[in-house]
This record gives sequence, C-alpha cells and structure tokens, in this order.
Amino acid sequence: MAEKIEIQEEAVDEGKNPFVEGIRRALLASVGAVSVAQGEAEKFVKRLVEKGEIAEKDGRALLNDLAENRKQRAQESSKRVSDELEKRMEGLLNRMNIPTKSDIEQLSNKVAELTKKIETLKEQK
Repeated sequence: MAEKIEIQEEAVDEGKNPFVEGIRRALLASVGAVSVAQGEAEKFVKRLVEKGEIAEKDGRALLNDLAENRKQRAQESSKRVSDELEKRMEGLLNRMNIPTKSDIEQLSNKVAELTKKIETLKEQK
C-alpha cells in the first residue's frame, strides 16, 4: 500500500547558504515523517478491516480523508514557508542595499507619473 521513498543525503557544500540548507533538511525530514505516518495509518486501517471492525469501503474513505487532510496541511505549510522565505530574502536584499522587485516597480510608477506631469506642463506652455 505505502510507497517507499528513498532519501539520499547529499554532501553539504561549504558555500551553501545555511538558511536554505536548514530548510532543505527540515523538508526532507518532514517527507520522511509523512511517509512513515501514512504507512502506519494504512496498516492500522487494514488491521481494522481484517478484524471486521470497519468495512473496507469505510477504511478506504478514512484513508482518503487522511490523505486530503495531509494535502491541505502541506499546502498551508508550503504557503507559510514561502512567505517566511520571501520576508527573509527581502530583509537580506535590504541589508545588502539591493532594491527589491516592489522597490523597482514603485520607482517605475513614480517615473511614469512624473513623465505624465512633464508632458502636461509642456502642453500648457
């Protein structure tokens, strides 16, 4: 029932960002934990079906509900990680005095606005 996932650890390059490396390791650990939990849930439901405590149809429905719940939580977790990574990257860019995409867009909007004002002033003269 459960797919076996083989995870191979790569050698850590000294030049890698420790923050990104930490995220990578946490994600690998969570994938392993999810795989183990799914396998245990399937074994548990299979035992319940074998004992006749629940119908096979109900067991499949239960496993599907668990998978859907896990998928939803993974999406929420992914969103949180993405948001946190974006905040940290923006902070890093600010510390390095590198403009972000939003900074450049704001400046572009201001330049466009000023250009319109200059064109209006030229037409008035």
